Amino acid sequence: MNNLDIKNQATINIEVILLLEAIFQKYGYDFRDYSKAHIKRRILHRMSTSRFSTISEMQHKVLNDEAFFEQILKDFSINVTEMFRDPSFYLKFREDIIPILKTYPFIKIWHAGCSTGEEVYSMAIILKEEGIYDRCQIYATDFNQVVIQKAKEGIYPINKVKEFTYNYQKAGGINSFSDYYTAKYESAILNTDLKKNIVFADHNLVTDKVFAEVHLLVCRNVLIYFNKQLQDKVIRLFNESIIPGGYLCLGSKESLRFSDSFHHFDTIDDDEKIYKRKLHFKR
Repeated sequence: MNNLDIKNQATINIEVILLLEAIFQKYGYDFRDYSKAHIKRRILHRMSTSRFSTISEMQHKVLNDEAFFEQILKDFSINVTEMFRDPSFYLKFREDIIPILKTYPFIKIWHAGCSTGEEVYSMAIILKEEGIYDRCQIYATDFNQVVIQKAKEGIYPINKVKEFTYNYQKAGGINSFSDYYTAKYESAILNTDLKKNIVFADHNLVTDKVFAEVHLLVCRNVLIYFNKQLQDKVIRLFNESIIPGGYLCLGSKESLRFSDSFHHFDTIDDDEKIYKRKLHFKR
């Protein structure tokens, strides 16, 4: 990289910082502690597709056009998901965690960063098959209201069903996946009985406080987009939200190991990133 390229990158980095600060000051959404590489890629992609010559030029549009800001918000939202994503996690959850949950008279679950809802419904299917869905309350949250609306609808492209079915079978499904949806107009429409105990709501992990006190908190493949400081902040929020003896489930590339809250948890399965909040904690 020559000196000119270095100077250009330095300018871009400064413009990224200024744009994120402007978004926070104007709209209250805080992306300043997101992974810089991730957020920079999203910004540069939007700059290119919207044909701005600089990020500073795009910043002016963001501050003066709320509809354009909503597009930026969609760009920053993390929506990579699928039914029974990482089937081995769901199989382990079914085998090791479900038997514990069955001992509770009522079960509260928070699915943070739920995106378009596929993984929330995956959890609902397992709970239903294990006979405990009727005594569960699932809170599914995301900061992106567009994806929350899609999650509420529970309608997915029919061409995804083959992949969903494969994941379901690998996750230990005991029925036919086709039992849980109706095929119509090139879409798979999930059964309404899967939705009855799910509350979809707006919640921002970066700026909002504890959403609910729960027995199980699932937040998979969200923390990887945060820097270390923000990861620690969010995990502290999770620690405050989970009852003693409750469970935390993270994504396959995430870990509590280097978090400043690690000592509050026991590791149930290091491969599947399942943790249990300690009943009694001593410093």
